[in-house]
Amino acid sequence: MKKVIIDRFEGNFAVCEDEDRKMINVERSRLPEGAEEGTVLVLKVSGEDIEIEIDHDETRARKMKIKEMMDSLFS
Repeated sequence: MKKVIIDRFEGNFAVCEDEDRKMINVERSRLPEGAEEGTVLVLKVSGEDIEIEIDHDETRARKMKIKEMMDSLFS
């Protein structure tokens, strides 16, 4: 199992950063519905198959942390 964060979209790919700060490309067609920039994805690899799921709890936690940082900067 590996976690990545969608950094941005380029063409047909989501450019994602893993926990080691390495960038990987994931085809948009393989992303779960609702995936957007900042979404945390869980990649489950089984042989040559890769299952991709959204980690909703971690995505929500990251968004809250970023919002708090932005609020502290601009208040």
